[in-house]
Amino acid sequence: AAALALRKVPQCNSSWTDDYIRQYNNVNINVAVQTENGLYVPVIRNADKKGLSSISSEVKQLAQKAKENSLKPEDYEGGTFTVSNLGGPFGIKQFCAIINPPQSGILAVGSAEKRVIPNSGPEQFQFASFMSVTLSCDHRVIDGAIGAEWLKAFKGYIENPESMLL
Repeated sequence: AAALALRKVPQCNSSWTDDYIRQYNNVNINVAVQTENGLYVPVIRNADKKGLSSISSEVKQLAQKAKENSLKPEDYEGGTFTVSNLGGPFGIKQFCAIINPPQSGILAVGSAEKRVIPNSGPEQFQFASFMSVTLSCDHRVIDGAIGAEWLKAFKGYIENPESMLL
């Protein structure tokens, strides 16, 4: 969803240089992985062109390499945006992540939780899953309006997963 949102709002797939804003053609997503040796951020290259099973397999493979301390520079260099998930593995509801320069954005993914919501009739209820995400942006590149546009695209993909089918 993050990769497809970057393709839809390419201004967020950019970085700041001293002279200009560089917008990337490739969507390369770094994924934060915690290990005993510290935090690593291996990269999924061309993530916007891959299916969920392919991305999942790559993340697992790169996470294993990170835990074995065997990542090579090509495994973590060249990312254009980062996703950090403390929700799934740690149950953190919401947090703010720090941008990895030279990138201009990072998405902090919190845990999903079931909530009761009203249904169509009185005293009728149903359950729905809610997840908090926080987008941190370098405002020299991604201002609030562009960040909101990206979050809207991300939300659209998450709420309608069939729209992500390649």
